[in-house]
Amino acid sequence: MKASRSSFCLIFLVTIGLVACAGPEPILKSNTRVQLYGKDQAARDAAVCGEKAERAGLQHGTNRSGNAGAGATLGIVGGAAVGASVGGVLGFLAGTYKPLQPQPDYAAFVERCLKEKGYETTGWQ
Repeated sequence: MKASRSSFCLIFLVTIGLVACAGPEPILKSNTRVQLYGKDQAARDAAVCGEKAERAGLQHGTNRSGNAGAGATLGIVGGAAVGASVGGVLGFLAGTYKPLQPQPDYAAFVERCLKEKGYETTGWQ
């Protein structure tokens, strides 16, 4: 029983770690292009545009781990009355799910690339 609990915790932490490193992604409007080729192809095209932006020297600038760290810090400070550990965990989780906004030049590059491919963006997540 103890081994399964520790295995679960390890899997959970690895999953959170992988999600925490994810940068912002464009939200694509469901237009004709998305309907013809599907969401999987749209996600691949968005990834290609992001890679092109990074090769051009642009960085997305925000990731979930940064948001999580800031959220945990605020949670510890704000959760002093409730308990620092509870506040830290709640702040960490809130920071992880905070909307991501990329650097403006990175966003403009990716949005322009996607527009050239026939996609429309409605924001970032």
